Order: sequence, then structure tokens, then C-alpha cells
Amino acid sequence: MSTPLGRRPFIGTLASLAGIAAVAPGSALAATRHDAGSLRPAAPGTWDLSWLGTLKGKHRQVFAAGGGGPMSMVVATNWLDAHEEVFGLKPPAVNALIGISVRAFPINCSDQLWTKYELGRRFEIKDPATSDWATRNVFLDQVAEFAGWKVVGVRPLQSRGVIFWQCNNALTAHANRFAREMHLDPKAVHDDLVAGLNPGVKLVPAHTMALGLAQEHGCTYEQIG
Repeated sequence: MSTPLGRRPFIGTLASLAGIAAVAPGSALAATRHDAGSLRPAAPGTWDLSWLGTLKGKHRQVFAAGGGGPMSMVVATNWLDAHEEVFGLKPPAVNALIGISVRAFPINCSDQLWTKYELGRRFEIKDPATSDWATRNVFLDQVAEFAGWKVVGVRPLQSRGVIFWQCNNALTAHANRFAREMHLDPKAVHDDLVAGLNPGVKLVPAHTMALGLAQEHGCTYEQIG
């Protein structure tokens, strides 16, 4: 029997890192998407997927951030380090992508979104600096160690050429949920979430579609969590 979405761990084995603990949002994706009056996922114009064509590295891999969330950043770091150590290859000779959909959504969000939509409280993510619900993206610049493994943040990984994407279907589900709970317009919240993604994040129509396209463009695939 599968575990309900609301009880799946967001960080999993990283829960003890600097006091951070997090879980998924409390409502299921399907239920949120089909609530009466909620915004349905729809392509907001022409999707730009041309960045897939820039993947020219000798080795390419996409890491799908499932319940493991930040663990995908640990694994991507290890992957990059190993290729540099063994083959002497650095980006753009290697390409790493981190695909984010539902539970890892806060990783892709700016500090403004964390504050406005109380992402720390909603996803139960504590700020290691205050031990309170985080009101900033604690994953942006984090560089630490957990059980001997390097945990590197979003910006350091982006500086090494790592591409983060965000599933629009998942973002839409979160927009519907936030709008319902805060009595706001779903479309306005959706647009706000899109505008508040971290610089460089690629918005894709569907996580599952992007995974397939990445593999068609020569990427191997690893599910994390």
C-alpha cells in the first residue's frame, strides 16, 4: 500500500542536518488539482524547451527529486565530483539536471515566496539558524556535511552548470491549494509562483514529460527518494 502524499518525507535521510525537517504538503496533488473553482494546468503560451538542445556533454544525467528533495543535490554533487576526479571532466563536458515536481517545490522558490506563502510552515521546514519555520530558502547557499557527504546549495550547483526544472502541473496544484487556504485568485497565485522561482529555473509543462525529453536528449536517469 502506498504512503499518502501528506506523510511522505521531503528530506528523508537529511532530516537531522542542521535541525532541518520537512514533509510534503498536506493535500494530495490530484485532489488539489480538481477542486471546484481551482486553476487547471494549462500551457501559458509557447513553452520554451530549447535549453534541452544545449545539453552537449559527453556524460549527461537527470536526477529526479522525489521525496528525497535536497538529497538530489547531494547525489548531483557526488556525480559531478566523480566525473572530475576520474575523467578530469567539468561542465559543459558533463551535464547534470535536477527535476523537481511536488514535494521538493520549495527548493525552487525565492525567499519572497517562502515568506509570503509560509513555505516553511506548510512544508514543515525549519531554519537551522532560528529553529523556527523557515521564512527564507534555506537550500540556496547551503554548504555543509551530513554523514561525510557534501550538501551543496542551489546557487553553487548552478555555478557548476546544473539545471533545475519545475513541473508546472505541480506548481499549479500548489497554487490552487494556497489560493483556497488564503482566499486568493488561483491564477494570480500561479502567476506569482512562476515569477518567484529562483533565477535560472526552467518551467516545464509536466515532470514526467521533461524526464522523457531529457532522456531523448542523451541523459541517463536517476530517481532520488
